[in-house]
Order: sequence, then structure tokens, then C-alpha cells
Amino acid sequence: MKAVVYEGPRNIKVKDVADAKIEKPTDVLVRITATNICGSDLHMYEGRTDMEPGRVLGHENMGEVAEVGAAVDRIKKGDMVCLPFNIGCGFCRNCEAGLTAFCLTCFPGMAGAAYGFAGMGPFNGGQAEYLRVPYGDFNCLRLPPEAKDPEKQLDYVMLSDIFPTGWHATELAGVAPGDSVVIYGAGPVGLMAALSATLKSARQVMVVDHHQDRLKLAEKIGAIAIDESKGSPVDQVMKLTGGQGADKGCECVGYQCHDPQEHEHPNLTMNNLVRSVKFTGGIGVVGIFLPKDPNSPDELEKKGEIAFDMGWFWFKGQHVGTGQANVKRYNRQLRDLITAGKAKPSWIVSHKLPLSEAAEGYKHFDARDKGWTKVVLRPAA
Repeated sequence: MKAVVYEGPRNIKVKDVADAKIEKPTDVLVRITATNICGSDLHMYEGRTDMEPGRVLGHENMGEVAEVGAAVDRIKKGDMVCLPFNIGCGFCRNCEAGLTAFCLTCFPGMAGAAYGFAGMGPFNGGQAEYLRVPYGDFNCLRLPPEAKDPEKQLDYVMLSDIFPTGWHATELAGVAPGDSVVIYGAGPVGLMAALSATLKSARQVMVVDHHQDRLKLAEKIGAIAIDESKGSPVDQVMKLTGGQGADKGCECVGYQCHDPQEHEHPNLTMNNLVRSVKFTGGIGVVGIFLPKDPNSPDELEKKGEIAFDMGWFWFKGQHVGTGQANVKRYNRQLRDLITAGKAKPSWIVSHKLPLSEAAEGYKHFDARDKGWTKVVLRPAA
């Protein structure tokens, strides 16, 4: 089958690899119809992780069930399904508690597993024609018949990661109706956090970035765009909140944060959030921060550390929640919002490419070229 293979920093190729297949009775084999390039893929693409050459990338996947293992009894051949990026067993202590991002079974020695992801198991990704799904009955989210429509797939494929991850950011921060919310990062996850805060009836949603095309997308759903290239984002938030700061804040960038001059500052968004969020406010962090980053230009970040304004954080009595999204905790209800027409996350999609053009998609998305907001790959195209 054809698949997107990581060959080294900024070097991917679409090539023939061994066919994905049923390996255990609990497996499901999915023919991929839509798979996204995620900002998290770029950390690996840029060589900022220990991703092994030869691995198939892709953790935002959906498609049609092509085959089921002998022990699978809920999911059927022909079902349209979306796959959470994190792989859970469904029966370990963490999965039973809804903490499926921290499954204790799928990757022994590590809490958590994912498709095509550095340090999260040997599982190939879904930027390919087919994907093997372990524990298929548990991990497959069945979609309604309209998901066979290629255009509707642009909404439903977002359930694999970024829509639940954006929602998770607002959950970690504790966003409630009537809150003011500031979101650092207008990439796909930040835009999904803005959508989630809006769906939760936040009274004011502010999105900070310096990419004009992404800020315009935030404005399309009623968010207030804060252009950090025009002055301190903290000062702008304070002005918009009467000097109090936002009730809640979301970090949706991570350790490769850049200022408007494109200099990397791993601690920039976290410290800006401490200053932007009110006394006793909540902060949710879903941008990736890794235990180590040997190729970082920042000496602390090489060891997985940042210079954090702990003094102000403590003095302001704030609280913070962090970590990958437990996708299965949210994806069913978010699916139903899409089906009911209450949410349309595909508004962020900028490019739909055949799988054969994946290298071009990665190149433009990695460069943050104007207009390249979210790329969906179509293996069947």
C-alpha cells in the first residue's frame, strides 16, 4: 500500500510499504478516506523528536471498515469510523477512568499510545491507504451515513484529534458559560479551542497570534483577534478585560512557540498566559512540551525545561491542567454536535490534497505559508 514515510528531518516520501492487516482478533482494518497533517506531525518532520526513519506518519484518521478481527462484534465491515489519535485498550485502570490518552496496556512501559507518533509505541500511522486499529470495538467511533460524503468527512475527521483537543484545553482551564477566555495560538488546535469556548457560551473569546490568515479564521466564529505583532498581547488582553485579565486561558502552541520576529521562545506562551489570566483563573495546556528536545536552540528546553514565571503564577493563585486529550471522553458528543449542525470544524480546512502530494503539503504547512491552515490528505483521490 502507499503511505507517507518519515525518512529524516524535512524528508518524507510517499512510497510502497507492507500492507496493514489484521494481526490480532480484536483488530479492525480501516480503508482511510481522510487523514490530516497535524501540527504535532511537524515536530517529527522537523527532526525535533526521536522519530525513527521508516515509520509511517499520521494520527488524525477516518475511513471505512474493510475487515474486522474474529473477536470484534460491534464494528462491522462497511461502517464509517473515526479513530482517536490515542490508542486505548478500554479495560485498564486509566481507560476505565476515561483517561484513554494514558492507556497502560497498548505500549508497555509507557502510559499512552498513538498512531505514527514518536515515543508512543510501534504503531504505524494512517497517512496511508489502510490502517490497522487495535482494540477496534473500543477505538472506532461509528459515524452516521452522511460521513460517506467526502465534504462531510472534512468535519468528521477533526474528531480524531484537534476538535477534542481544543475542547480538552477548555476543560482543563475550566471554561464555563459567561467566562472570558484567551487562547494563545491560532493554529488548528487554537481555533478548535475558540470554537469549543464559543459552544460553551463564553462571553468573550480572544485569540492571540501573528499570522493574519489564521486570525481572520478566528474572527469568522466571533472571536476577537489579538495580533501580537502590533504590541504586547498581555496589554491587549488587559485592555479588553478592564484590567482584570481573562477568566480562563488556553495554551495551544507548545514548546516551538515563536515571537512575531520568528525567534523561538519555549516559555513565551506560558508566561504570557500567567500575565493574561486573572487572579485565581484557570489555564489549560494542550500545546506539546516534551521531556527532552536535544535539537532545541534553547538550553533549558533541551532538557525539557522552561524558565517559568512561578512567582507570579503562585502569587495570582492560578491553577493549570496539562496533557494530551482523552479523545474518547469527548468525541461522541462532539460527533453529535456535527451531525446536528451545531458545529462545523471544517471551516479551518485550507487544502485537500491526494496522498501523493503529501510532501508538498508538509512543506507549506511547516513553513506556515499564508493560507495553509489545515491540510487534509485523501488516499483514495
